[in-house]
Amino acid sequence: QVQPVESGGGLVQAGGSLTLSCEASGRTFSVAPMGWFRQALGKEREFVAAITWRSGNRYYADSVKGRFTISRDNAKNTVYLQMHSLKPEDTALYYCAAGTGGRTLLSPLGYDYWGQGTQVTVSS
Repeated sequence: QVQPVESGGGLVQAGGSLTLSCEASGRTFSVAPMGWFRQALGKEREFVAAITWRSGNRYYADSVKGRFTISRDNAKNTVYLQMHSLKPEDTALYYCAAGTGGRTLLSPLGYDYWGQGTQVTVSS
């Protein structure tokens, strides 16, 4: 079992940068695919980025491609989301999630364990 805990959210001006961290307890972290999702007020939770454990393949939503980078440090049980060139439409509650493999990483249905979320607010 993996329990993710997010941190690093905050208020930033448009064009700025933030790095989110997700520390996941549990001895199976190093084999778990990890993902970031976000949910804005009144909207559904949407995929942002994901990274596999074996090959380190990375996947991004079109809306963040070229601006966000996902990475992981298995020694620290931590996944990162570096966010650059932030836009007001990036404002949302960002969630970290851990899966057990064998399912799509682009949908919330592909994950079993979720953090509580960290708020990112981008002012214009």
